[in-house]
Amino acid sequence: MTDEKAFDPSDVLGEDRSLLLVEDDRPFLTRLARAMESRGFQVDTADSVEEALAKVKAGAPAYAVVDMRLGDGNGLDVVAAIREKREDARTVILTGYGNIATAVTAVKLGAVDYLSKPADADDVFAALTRTTNDKVAPPENPMSADRVRWEHIQRVYEMCDRNVSETARRLGMHRRTLQRILAKRAPR
Repeated sequence: MTDEKAFDPSDVLGEDRSLLLVEDDRPFLTRLARAMESRGFQVDTADSVEEALAKVKAGAPAYAVVDMRLGDGNGLDVVAAIREKREDARTVILTGYGNIATAVTAVKLGAVDYLSKPADADDVFAALTRTTNDKVAPPENPMSADRVRWEHIQRVYEMCDRNVSETARRLGMHRRTLQRILAKRAPR
C-alpha cells in the first residue's frame, strides 16, 4: 500500500479554475479542452478573436491559452483584454509562427509563456502552472537546421500576407524556388 495522495487540482490551480481556450483549429481545440478538463480546469472555448473578447468582457478567466494567429485577427488582442480585466490571469500564447519579437510582445502584454505548435496538453498544463522560480528545461529534440529555415520562410510568407513574389523578394530567392519550398512538407 502506498501513501501517495490523489491528484487534487486545487493544490496547483487554486480556487478559480476557469480556463479560456482560443484556437481556430477545431479538432485541436476539442482535444485540448478535454485534456484540460481532465486536469481540473473549467474550460470555455472560442475560435475567433471576436468571440474570445466577448467572453473576456463577460468575465475574465483565471487562465487562458490563446493562439497567436486567428482567422479574424491577432491573439495578442485577447491577451491584452484579459490582462486589462484581470491582472492575476495566467495566459499562454500558442503559435506555429513563433519569433522573438512576438514572444517579447506577448510577455509585455501579460502572457506567462509562449509555446510553439505542436504543443501537447502536458506542455500547456506545465506552462499554465509553472511558478516564476521554475526553469524551463531545454528541448530534448531541438529543431533541425532545415526545420528552422522552413519556419523562417513560413514566417516571412505569413508576414507578406501569403504573397509569393513579395516573400521571395524579401528572402532574396527566386520565386520558383520559393514555390517549390512552400509546396513541400515541413522537414522534421
